[in-house]
Amino acid sequence: MNRYDVITKYYKNLIRTKKLKAGDKLPSIRNVSLSFACSKNTAIRAFIALEREHLIYAVPKSGYYVVDRPDVSTAASQEIIDFASVTPHPSVLPYQDFQHCLDRAITLYQQELFTYTEPQGFYSLRCEMEKQLATKQIFTKPDYINVVAGSQQAIYILAAMPFPNGKMNILVEQPTYSGVLRAIQLLGATAIGIRRTAAGIDFEELERYFRGNQIKFFYTVPRFHNPLGTSYAQEEKKKIALLAKKYDVYIVEDDYLADLERDPKADSIFSADHGEYTIYLKSFSKVMLPGLRLGIAVLPSRLQSIFNHYKKGIDIQTTAVSQAALEVYLQSDMYEQHIKQLRKHYHEKMKVLQATCDQYLPPSVDRFIPDTGIFAHFTLPDGINLSSLQARMRQDGIHFPTSNSFYLPHFPKENYIRLCVMQVQESEIKQSIAHLGTVMSDNRMIHWVKGER
Repeated sequence: MNRYDVITKYYKNLIRTKKLKAGDKLPSIRNVSLSFACSKNTAIRAFIALEREHLIYAVPKSGYYVVDRPDVSTAASQEIIDFASVTPHPSVLPYQDFQHCLDRAITLYQQELFTYTEPQGFYSLRCEMEKQLATKQIFTKPDYINVVAGSQQAIYILAAMPFPNGKMNILVEQPTYSGVLRAIQLLGATAIGIRRTAAGIDFEELERYFRGNQIKFFYTVPRFHNPLGTSYAQEEKKKIALLAKKYDVYIVEDDYLADLERDPKADSIFSADHGEYTIYLKSFSKVMLPGLRLGIAVLPSRLQSIFNHYKKGIDIQTTAVSQAALEVYLQSDMYEQHIKQLRKHYHEKMKVLQATCDQYLPPSVDRFIPDTGIFAHFTLPDGINLSSLQARMRQDGIHFPTSNSFYLPHFPKENYIRLCVMQVQESEIKQSIAHLGTVMSDNRMIHWVKGER
């Protein structure tokens, strides 16, 4: 190990173990070079590296000091295995690469990043997104691409704004992403549910809803569904597109994990109807850095003006610094390399989950585990109450959500567990599934929860 690495590792350890606390002053460059028998330039390089990681900061003519960082030791000591969190694990987030892109973006754009920009988003970023989307068979123009503060903002705007079809009701899969239910509830809009299972959706029922229920748009997560983890087949996507056109219903396609797709023949609903009735949403939160709050909405031309009008009422502009850095990141090879690693990462986790479930779960537990994505679900057998099981597992430090938050209030709920693999390590998957299997096979557990459904 060279002197530069020795110095950075040494001070990182002192800060991590709190032997150097927030506000403490580090030794001078001269003293560090003497202590580690290296040149002053090597010591300076090491301190600059620590500064880039936001561990220390420089005060002109004074020296270097430890940054005041939040204390996360309490949370870490609880040793929770968290299948509930839908936040990427720090180990897969491209911090350093994106930091280079931030630095490059500030150099390129300078003052432009700190004044008001186009509410629709940087034109140069939208041009770059046009190229990226074309690789997924989504052909559009920059004029119809809107940069938003995550898909959630786009969902809220779409639920609030009027549509050219003059209809008012929103059709949602049941279960579905809880964020869309929250937006609909806050706006006082009318939501209608249609059941979706591991086997898919009833297309005769979908057609009845499209024909007779004044549906403004149908919100769907066609692949890597949240919370089920399932994906529609290509023929099913084509059927949805055809029914939308036949009955003048718009589709809001939330393709939040499109980049994790391993099947090159799996296209979007948007590509099936060429964007005539499909609004395509893409997020960068789950595959990059959630704090960026960046996503895009690709709209049919007849919706563009009204969408812009409503967005301006909510948000003057989406953060310019994040947009510029994302543009640099997309233009480089960094993004594609990161996505390749991420696909492999989640594929390996799902393989471990599948093998562990095969080994430890009782045969009465139906399960759907895709070959990639971030969600899987288990349907519980009769006699096991979901809330009671959740409480029992939480006592043992294993967290997962109940299904209640994914349903409309009066829609019949299924008895299942959603597992998200984002925050858990492979060893934790094995440990927790083995424990879950023991609990579910325990006759005392079955009797404890019988009659509580």
